[in-house]
Amino acid sequence: MTDYGRVRSTIRPDEKVIDEYSVWVNTDIEETIVTDDAGEHTEYQYDQVCYTKDEYIKLMDEKNGQLEEQLTDTQLALCDVYEMIGGE
Repeated sequence: MTDYGRVRSTIRPDEKVIDEYSVWVNTDIEETIVTDDAGEHTEYQYDQVCYTKDEYIKLMDEKNGQLEEQLTDTQLALCDVYEMIGGE
């Protein structure tokens, strides 16, 4: 993973760009108006991180595992609530 930090561009970036070898993730995209000697123009500021495809797959696998755990916890809590209100 390479974290490029806050970057600027004159072109609005996609939130996620996938190429042959990597996945580029752009977050917190903000549009700003910049005034200089040539006049006003629009720029975009955003946080940019680049992952190899293997790193990104591992990251998504970990997030999916966490979501599965949260879903199981929610289902168990709902069963408890159902039993408390008199369900059979």
